[in-house]
Amino acid sequence: MNLGHLNDKQREAVLYTEGALLILAGAGSGKTATMTHRIAHLLEEGVSPYNILAVTFTNKAAKEMRERIENLVGDMPNMWILTFHAMSLRILREYYETVGYKANFVVYDTVDQKTLLKNIIKSLNIDTKLFPQNYLASIISKEKERDVSPDEFLVREGDFGKAKTIYSVYSEYQKQLIKNNAMDFDDLLRYTLHILQQNPQAREKYQRRFKYIMVDEYQDTNHIQYEIVKIMAMGSRNLCVVGDDDQCIYQWRGADISNILNFEKDFQGTKVIKLEQNYRSYGNILSAAHSVIKNNKGRREKKLWTEKEEGNKIVYRRADTDKEEAQFVAQEISLLKSGAGYDDFAVLYRTNAQSRLLEDALRRRSIPYKILSGFSFYERKETKDMISYMRMVLNPSDDLAFKRIVNEPKRGVGPTTMAKLEALGSVGNQSLFEILLRDEIRFSLNKKPREAVTELLDMLMGLRQEAMNMSISDIYDVLLAKSGYMKALEVENTVEAESRIENLLDFRSFIADFEEEKKRNNEDATLEEFLEKVSTDSDADKYDENAGAVTLMTIHSAKGLEFPVVFLVGMEEGLFPSQRSLDSETGMEEERRLCYVGITRAKERLFLTSAAYRMMYGHGDFTIESTFLREIDPRVFDPAGDGVYNPRKNPRNNLGINTGSIDGYNKDAVKPYDPLKYAKTQVVEAAKDRGEDFQVGDQVTHSKFGFGIVIESGAKTITVNFEEGGPKKLAKGIAPLKKV
Repeated sequence: MNLGHLNDKQREAVLYTEGALLILAGAGSGKTATMTHRIAHLLEEGVSPYNILAVTFTNKAAKEMRERIENLVGDMPNMWILTFHAMSLRILREYYETVGYKANFVVYDTVDQKTLLKNIIKSLNIDTKLFPQNYLASIISKEKERDVSPDEFLVREGDFGKAKTIYSVYSEYQKQLIKNNAMDFDDLLRYTLHILQQNPQAREKYQRRFKYIMVDEYQDTNHIQYEIVKIMAMGSRNLCVVGDDDQCIYQWRGADISNILNFEKDFQGTKVIKLEQNYRSYGNILSAAHSVIKNNKGRREKKLWTEKEEGNKIVYRRADTDKEEAQFVAQEISLLKSGAGYDDFAVLYRTNAQSRLLEDALRRRSIPYKILSGFSFYERKETKDMISYMRMVLNPSDDLAFKRIVNEPKRGVGPTTMAKLEALGSVGNQSLFEILLRDEIRFSLNKKPREAVTELLDMLMGLRQEAMNMSISDIYDVLLAKSGYMKALEVENTVEAESRIENLLDFRSFIADFEEEKKRNNEDATLEEFLEKVSTDSDADKYDENAGAVTLMTIHSAKGLEFPVVFLVGMEEGLFPSQRSLDSETGMEEERRLCYVGITRAKERLFLTSAAYRMMYGHGDFTIESTFLREIDPRVFDPAGDGVYNPRKNPRNNLGINTGSIDGYNKDAVKPYDPLKYAKTQVVEAAKDRGEDFQVGDQVTHSKFGFGIVIESGAKTITVNFEEGGPKKLAKGIAPLKKV
């Protein structure tokens, strides 16, 4: 393998393979290239892919790393290149019994967690004014990150006052998770640590297997992630961690910067290599970033440099109002658009609340944009509903999912009925699904809800029986059509309902993409893995660099991404740095790191903006310019950018957007292909028949088993003799069969 294109420090890191290694990789310094070449070098030296573990924080980063390594050395089916959560899931799927779970446990995302907490708060009659739901969720998450159980929390804090209420919620929350055979994100890591601590067989297995461990973004690890890595590395002690203390911006969600600052104390004999040559940004951008971050005391000394020229000066605009600030951003994007794509632009802000005016300004100029934030299409109501349906196929003990779908679409199962069912389930320690399988319970319902619930149960039971013989797309199509969900939206016949159908069919495309990716890798696309992906995807995973739109996002969400042109808006005291950070040195240092991350997302051009008057949360006030603006070396600023935008100083061609006609309508044009109509038809056709009217002797095809002949047809099952797989008994109305 040729390492000639790497710089001296990168090559040194690639070739240093034995013992503990800390790679301090500054922003844009080629850390991914270094890591991938290091792994490829190990493989060339004869190390088995089976013995290498690479851990990172996002699915996007893991996928990119695998693709790069495979480009260098070919396929590596046995190598673990995973996120912390995905790695934990693999371990938990094998050793779930160690922590008291069943094999088919599910993962609750943050929305599920909030729903469960809401129900618990209500059942315990807790005053939400004194104990807001988000506050309780935050406390529980922080305790789990410290690996503190409800009982340990009670011992530490005492059984009185505020602590007593928090304990009651935390304790009930964990009981409900176990009852539902579910884990939240924090549990994935926590229980994995418990397995490694309590199960010698598991611990020794992974210590023997992973002789070389690499951890990306080490500055973002929390206490439990640190402990997991430490235990796994105790076998070979060949641990390489890569990170940048200047980019530790997630302390608010558990990241412990001391993990990287104290790495040499924890692992004696550590070699430290600094990657300081930047390949991303021009000189003025790097100078601005360094002049801010150098003011932090809790950091390792390093300074990014580049062989590139200084490039354009940084433009700073002090607008009169926040509306003018947004208009300036939109105006500059329009002017700079010539010779660039909208993908080249990113607008970064400290809080999501800043996006509204920016959206308005971009819309007025017909500039396409997308918002990258925590509210993805996964969290739209209709998508969450269908995900809950899919979860019920995997795990019928999931009461949270069942409560979400039992009356979606309307089946006449109201709150009173659900309360009775929950009471029965609590007494018998049974799930709602199990309760309703009992004839005497189901027949106590009125006729309409009884029939509707019976249809729902039959469909779910049939899907559970057939799931192993069906693709995820097949399962999804059956759920969409036979649940009545899509039909109910069509009957509603509103613009909103049509939009929701589009979202559901867009999600279907997402499933197909997942299956296709698995197929390319010669892997099975399982429902279990798909639901795990949906629940663990992050903002960076959803970024599409070819979307043809300006990206609006928080600076936190932008970490790991880069753009030719970046606008960093809202540079005001109390906004950025945030109000909460102003009272503590550690808070200010994290805000300064966040500013450093924002600046270093820019490759070619950087614009900084503030507003003299800003309206936030319904209140308007005059502002003071950010501390960070005063820290930036004044020599990197464009002298023309003195707060007054003058197009005569910056003559550019404003091309705008050409839609082809004034109103976009051409009466003589042929009507285009209607993908929405086609997709709806596909779902209906895919879920239709499926064996209900098949007779003995009919020739059929199955999406998985191929050609066969019906040899028996019962009330609920159909038996088909397949050319390849022989006779198989399938669920009537569910199995993906078609007449030849």
